[in-house]
Amino acid sequence: MKRKRKKNKNYNENQKSFYFEDYLETNQNNRKVLNSSISQDRIYILFFFFFCLVSIFAIKITIVSFKSFEASGYNDKPSQFVVLRRDIIDRNGILLSRNIKSFHAAINPKLIKNKENFLLKLRLNFPNLPIQKVKEDLKKGKYFYLKRGLNQNERERLWSLGEKGIIFEPFQSRIYTHANLYSHVLGQIDYDNFGISGVEKYFDKELKNKKLLFEPLKLTLDTNIQYIINEELNKALITFNASGGAAILMDARNGEVLSLVSLPNFNINMRKSIVDKNYINKITKGVYELGSIFKTFTVALALEKKLVSPNTIIKDIPRSIKCSIHEIADIKTHPKNLSVADILIRSSNVGSTRLAKKIGKDGYKEFFRETSLLDVPKLELEEKGTPFALKWNNKCTLETISYGHGVSVTPLQATATYAALTNGGNLIEPTIVKKEKYLTNKKIISKETSNQINSILRNVVSGKNGTASLADINGYNVGGKTGTSENYQNKKNNMNTFISAFPMSDPKYVFLVMLENPEPAPNLIYNYRGVETKVNRNEAGWNSVYVAGKIIKKIGPILAIKNKEFYINYVAKKSN
Repeated sequence: MKRKRKKNKNYNENQKSFYFEDYLETNQNNRKVLNSSISQDRIYILFFFFFCLVSIFAIKITIVSFKSFEASGYNDKPSQFVVLRRDIIDRNGILLSRNIKSFHAAINPKLIKNKENFLLKLRLNFPNLPIQKVKEDLKKGKYFYLKRGLNQNERERLWSLGEKGIIFEPFQSRIYTHANLYSHVLGQIDYDNFGISGVEKYFDKELKNKKLLFEPLKLTLDTNIQYIINEELNKALITFNASGGAAILMDARNGEVLSLVSLPNFNINMRKSIVDKNYINKITKGVYELGSIFKTFTVALALEKKLVSPNTIIKDIPRSIKCSIHEIADIKTHPKNLSVADILIRSSNVGSTRLAKKIGKDGYKEFFRETSLLDVPKLELEEKGTPFALKWNNKCTLETISYGHGVSVTPLQATATYAALTNGGNLIEPTIVKKEKYLTNKKIISKETSNQINSILRNVVSGKNGTASLADINGYNVGGKTGTSENYQNKKNNMNTFISAFPMSDPKYVFLVMLENPEPAPNLIYNYRGVETKVNRNEAGWNSVYVAGKIIKKIGPILAIKNKEFYINYVAKKSN
């Protein structure tokens, strides 16, 4: 018989284990505590993460702020773009040349999917490109340059084509802020940053000196004066239908070149190869017979050697003389008896030959040796001409060089020698770079002779018999000498020159103006000694002198302002 089990009031038939129920209750409590702990940890982690982000951004902003401040206050040096070449500025600090970031356009044919479509877009947008050559280069499948030295407009237009195969290669380009104005002075550089002409070539190493990259090269040139002379000279080419022209303004005391213009000029930003000889630097490279301006040298030599005085009368001067098979004559009829001063004022060829006979070959040889007139000129440019050697064995050499025929020099050399004759006799060395000190080489004539020459040159302009009356600008006390001659390299061409100095009481500047192959301007109204007139003549007195007078009238006030101290001293001397 089965024994009945006693029921325990605490016994639950569904209960599996006493500990099971207790475990569940304990676990639930622990889970609550655990969940609470995990939630708090997550909050701490998130807070720490965001705190770190904020801290990083704050530190970064602080660093960038300090860097920006330093970059803007450290001599304006670029923080990322480091130039490879120094700036070039004029005497007043005006920028003339600077390196900038630019681009070449190259083509990777492998990235051009539709080559026919690409060529069509190029033809439509860039009609001047050699499309046939581009097509051939595309077929070769090799990397090639589409165009070097893009301007901003070209780059944007190429970019807008949306072709992955167009690669823009960065490089440093040289820009010239005044384009044509200094083309014969500044020169150019190639795409590899090497100077190939002008100042850029002469000072190539100095301009790439890393220690001086932020110190610009300062020239002696004055942009305002350069602009005025260039503008007036260009007008003269039209007025007199001349094929070319040139001008140089030099400080007569230290050789600083304030302006150097040669026409025609060209835009040096275009980087084109110039092969036409008419585009040479006529002031430094051109070698010419400058004609009657050489009579000044002849008279100065005769005076310096005490062979004559300005008032010495040279008697019985014929209208013409025979020299070997050649005839030397005067263009105008002059009195038979002329003073030495009048020979220069009236520009007598025959009178000059009479003085040359007194001086002799040795006297001229010594003068050429001391002045270096027949040597390569000294100036900080690569483009310099070499005068032709004189042939002293020729029977008429002595006679012809007395009035400037048979002897050729550069206009630069003639200007430097004139500076010496007018500044008291001190030979100076021309320069286009500002210097702390300027050296005077030597004395070629005495102060007394220089004063005598200045008085005569003033009369060439102001005297009734002078040949340069159109340069007699009121207030500037201009003196000078005209020269009408043939081009040494082409006898069919003529070269009209006027070289002047001012103020003649104590010359500060020497100024040369030259016109190549000018023609008469019969419709031009001249103000000749206060009378309006028209003439149909082609001597230097009617074109080069006219142009020089207009220029001096415009640049005179600028020079006066820039040289207050000089003019104050000048006025003080006059009052004493």
